[in-house]
Amino acid sequence: VGASVAFVAVTPGARSAPRATPAALAGASAAESWHSSGSHRYVVGAALVAMAASALIVQNKGGGHGEIGFHLALKLAKEKGLKVTMIQDSACKQDKPPFDSYSDLTAAGVDVKMADLQNGGLSAAMQGVQPCEYVFDNQNICPKDVQSMVQPWNPKVYAYVSSGGMYLVPPTGPLIEGGAVKLDNKQLANENHARKLGLNWCAFRPQYIYGPKTNKRDYIDWFLDRITRDLPFPLPKDGSLFTTLTNSEDVAGMMASVVGKEAEATNEGGQIFNCAGDELLSHVDVVRVICEALGKDPRDVLAKIVFYDPAALKGLELPKEGKFPFRETNFGVAVKKAKEVLGWQPSHTFAGDIAAYYADYCRLGKDQGPVKRAWDEAVMSAAMSTA
Repeated sequence: VGASVAFVAVTPGARSAPRATPAALAGASAAESWHSSGSHRYVVGAALVAMAASALIVQNKGGGHGEIGFHLALKLAKEKGLKVTMIQDSACKQDKPPFDSYSDLTAAGVDVKMADLQNGGLSAAMQGVQPCEYVFDNQNICPKDVQSMVQPWNPKVYAYVSSGGMYLVPPTGPLIEGGAVKLDNKQLANENHARKLGLNWCAFRPQYIYGPKTNKRDYIDWFLDRITRDLPFPLPKDGSLFTTLTNSEDVAGMMASVVGKEAEATNEGGQIFNCAGDELLSHVDVVRVICEALGKDPRDVLAKIVFYDPAALKGLELPKEGKFPFRETNFGVAVKKAKEVLGWQPSHTFAGDIAAYYADYCRLGKDQGPVKRAWDEAVMSAAMSTA
């Protein structure tokens, strides 16, 4: 088609991939007529990336938000056609998910740069990064530094990955973006700093993330550890307290949806979006869904559960190992705002995901061996003694 493209995968620490040649850009429109061919589709994609807007992701070393950057980078590069640079905290465990799959990022044209964020490595990593239209900040070591460094770029969107943990629990109903929060919360201070700098900003407040390449398995594994082994376990109240679980791909999808919705995402001095699935699940719902995936009768499992009153345990010295992974209150967020403002829709449900999650659980050998249950035993003993 008369188009030639210089396009190479970039390994961490390497120089940025060369842009497409002028000939490639001139030939891009001609190549579009051949889009049905896989090879020509690749040429067009490379040329469009060269002409496209760019995005910077600053990614943490791991933890509850550890996999967000991986999925987000792929969505921005593959689905949104952006030229993506990721600055990855070098403190990550590169032999663990999702970091052991970063070859997928370089294959997608993402330029990955490693940086010691804890020890001032951000400045060096930012050298050579051209101004980006989109900045996604998924770390809490130096977000204020990131904000100050990108302020001169005047990005269309600065998106900060905050936390749903800052909310104060209301008496009833799901948590909404305008709800009361802990005023001394670190993530809240970072949101306010973006506002103070006058950035076109928005914040995403995720809750209880699971999914592919997950970096923190505590939430669902707690239930699987006990249900797979037919062990009794405690649940707070009567099991009807609700929460929200969030597939990491849906988190990335929500964040990527700001592309094309820049004004809506950042107007009125900044916007906040809860980030989760759109289903409220009670703790007993979680048990039932898992039982169905494991082929167990939920009635048999529920018969072994010991319900307890969290208020009655206050003041008791309880072991910390194996502690219940969710809040002992209603603690689920509403995502209506993201659906209405950003046009986002989740593509996952917990019931639809649990079979794959359980298969991975078994692949990792987590269905074998003993479970740390000191907390369970102490709570069940206390609950039965006060019954």
